[in-house]
Amino acid sequence: MLDVRHLQVLRSIAQEGSLAAAGRALHYSQPTITHHLAALEAHFGARLVRRGPRGATLTELGEALLPHAEAVLERLRRAELEVRGLAERGARTLHIGTFPTAGALLLAPAVKRLHRQGVHISLTEGELPLLLGGLRARELDAALVFSQPGDRLDLDEDFEVHPLLTDPLLLAMPEDHPCAALDRVPLGELRDAAWVGAADPHDPCDRVLAWACAQEGYEPLHAMRTDDYAVVQGLVAAGTGVALVPRLALGHPRPDLAVRPLVSPDLAREISVALLRSTSAAAAQELIAALQEQAALITERWSET
Repeated sequence: MLDVRHLQVLRSIAQEGSLAAAGRALHYSQPTITHHLAALEAHFGARLVRRGPRGATLTELGEALLPHAEAVLERLRRAELEVRGLAERGARTLHIGTFPTAGALLLAPAVKRLHRQGVHISLTEGELPLLLGGLRARELDAALVFSQPGDRLDLDEDFEVHPLLTDPLLLAMPEDHPCAALDRVPLGELRDAAWVGAADPHDPCDRVLAWACAQEGYEPLHAMRTDDYAVVQGLVAAGTGVALVPRLALGHPRPDLAVRPLVSPDLAREISVALLRSTSAAAAQELIAALQEQAALITERWSET
């Protein structure tokens, strides 16, 4: 049987670069480090660490074992935190991430339901790259994420992704804009339009707009930039440009705006919840159920408007 201490020793040698330094980091004597390494190598019948005058490095087999060792140790760390939390507070804690437009309408009601079921929530809000980074670093148990045309999710097999909601990306324009008379607006009609975009040119909405306009053979011209969707609506209503806005971010559109879907491509982002597979099964299922219930309510409300 593998001993957790064997895996800790392998990871520490990889991090510290020598057996002596690994011993200091783990508060083990060097003979203890040597003993655990020898037991690990005997278990696999292979040399996992290469020792030399300048320290120690992992062999190719050691490098192959390292990510598995790290995954096991991380899962044990999370299990310990969860069980200690249950013992101390009688409650579970989920570390959840959300992007701003999903926080209020999608996540907040789900959090209320989870609280009633004894689950504590630690919340991180940020844009998609921050959330994906938090998931990959195992700092988040779950996060609301999305994919869109030309910009797909990139998560490995350590995660499971549950679809929740299709969030249309709609065109917002002044009420007197020539295209406001149309039920659906061809993107090709906006070749000469000025756009109100995000403060960061690499924002997902700007990326999908650039991707869609490229299908029509042009690049969008940005006249203004802001990350506040209320400001976006104000700027568009003032006639400074048009904007691509997620339906979730529109709320109740201003009366002096015209909001229309595009003809082609039909743009939308697919919102999902991504979870580490190591997340407590009961807490994960409660989160998924709460989010799916709220997503269904939102979709039904949109279909009635």
